[in-house]
Amino acid sequence: MLRVRCALVAVLLAVSPAAWGDVSLNNMFGDHMVLQQGIKNKVWGKADPGEQVTVTFAGQTKTATAAADGSWGVFLDPVQEYGGPHTLAAKGKNSVTFNDVLVGEVWVCSGQSNMQWAVNQANDPDLEKAAAKLPNIRFVSVPQVGTQEPQWNFNGTWQVCSPETVGDFSAVGYFFGRQLHQTLGVPVGLIDNAWGGSAAEAWVKRDKLATHPILKTIHEKWQEEESKYETVKEKFERKMDEWKQAAKEAQAAGRPEPAGKPDAKQDPAGRMKGNARAGNIHSGVLAPSIGYGIKGAIWYQGESNASRAYQYRELFPFMIKTWREEWGLGDFPFYWVQLADFKEEKAEPAESDWAELREAQTMTMKALPATGEAVIIDLGEGKDIHPMKKQDVAKRLARWALAETYQVPGIACRSPLYKAMEKDGAKIVLSFDHVANGRKGWRPFDVNEPIGFTIAGADRKFVPAKASLRDDGRIEVWSDAVAEPVAVRYAWADNPVCNMYSTSGLPLTPFRTDDFPGVTVDAK
Repeated sequence: MLRVRCALVAVLLAVSPAAWGDVSLNNMFGDHMVLQQGIKNKVWGKADPGEQVTVTFAGQTKTATAAADGSWGVFLDPVQEYGGPHTLAAKGKNSVTFNDVLVGEVWVCSGQSNMQWAVNQANDPDLEKAAAKLPNIRFVSVPQVGTQEPQWNFNGTWQVCSPETVGDFSAVGYFFGRQLHQTLGVPVGLIDNAWGGSAAEAWVKRDKLATHPILKTIHEKWQEEESKYETVKEKFERKMDEWKQAAKEAQAAGRPEPAGKPDAKQDPAGRMKGNARAGNIHSGVLAPSIGYGIKGAIWYQGESNASRAYQYRELFPFMIKTWREEWGLGDFPFYWVQLADFKEEKAEPAESDWAELREAQTMTMKALPATGEAVIIDLGEGKDIHPMKKQDVAKRLARWALAETYQVPGIACRSPLYKAMEKDGAKIVLSFDHVANGRKGWRPFDVNEPIGFTIAGADRKFVPAKASLRDDGRIEVWSDAVAEPVAVRYAWADNPVCNMYSTSGLPLTPFRTDDFPGVTVDAK
């Protein structure tokens, strides 16, 4: 025992004290990274408590003293010049140096699977990869970690865009960044933290949900499930053990494997670490990058919340608001993709939770500044929840950034949006924002007449409607079956047949003129 102790002491003495608390940085910082132009970029990491850390970058020097928990951080002065390469170094008892650092435009790419879907899964991946010789585009991916404990760091590194690296990166994120890079002529950094199937509440800090007067029901629902975790887990494990024993006996007797194997989806451990639990993604995926200098965020999510679309009216803007507060960069631009068309096309009007979710997304533009919606009601596939036309999706997002954030002249970004209605005998006449030049501002696709409209009377029973364009750009809608119409809907279905575009090529935003209670009005 004495020899063991002496050997242990010798090993400890041989290790440099600096190795116990070496200066380290969050993995948002590394070779090939992009720092946001024109802002005070935060740089942070760990060191020994009380250790002084010096950070140098682009001719400036900043110092910080590590707190009792070892954390430290500095803010760099804004750098106005795009480009590089620069070197960023942090020095305490040891030195850490990152090379090939660029100053450019940095965007977060978040959401569920349609944002996660890679270049390899989009249209023409062979052509896209072959052309991806764009070294001034850089990207980093944050792994999927579901937890209630806020993570300080993550396992990931920045990569330079090339035919060899781009295939596994977010298709929408890459195509968006490529459009910005080619239009603005500046470096672009992309942070992909999307998680397929994720619910919006998983992206929100748990304690903030708990104090919201409406959304606290989400927190309370999870509290109830968490309180039953041990009981449910024991029951699941008991059933699994019983099935395994039965399978072992069947194998020994030469019989087929028995039925009734518990589904892994029933394992509550998966739910606790999953992408639906409130706060899980915020703590495990978002927290390590919050504070890194960005210009804005793009978002493609909603499918997992469609069954609670009315709740999304509160949840989605609340999520955006809390992100902005936590990042500390003011009302940074936040642009999202409205849900595409999906599922079976139906000839007759029907209620739709997907239509209600689209409506909730559209409403968020009025609720918050510096937001915008890319309408893609024409880009989906009925048989596939993951449409492959990611290039077109990304272009509609990029239009928002280029027109609104970067003020590039001559670029249209806003889809036509329902404004008001008035009755004209047995017809309803609709007016719209973001359509110019009267009738000439519209471009019905495929046929000359507007299609995709339904109309209802006081009985609230919608029927297919006829429609025509007026010279002033308004659209009149009617049906011989409805003598006294009170409401009109357009593209109000999971997978509507509709055809209205502005002459800029942007589709009319799905809408309804009524506020009749929808199918998700009471869903929590």
